[in-house]
Amino acid sequence: MNSRMENVLVFADLQRITGYQRRSDVERSLAEQGIRFFRGRCGPWTTIDLINYAGGLRTTNSEKYNADIL
Repeated sequence: MNSRMENVLVFADLQRITGYQRRSDVERSLAEQGIRFFRGRCGPWTTIDLINYAGGLRTTNSEKYNADIL
């Protein structure tokens, strides 16, 4: 798998994380938390880095998290 894709959270991931099922609810939840996201054909998606950035975490090259931590 492309290492860049490991950083991506798709709509199904975001539904599980937020607890919401409807696209509009998931998008609202992300926006309220200051998480940047993109609207794709299959629903919103974002990255671990954008979530960390919204939470005030700045990663260094030695400190990388991927979707496996969820």
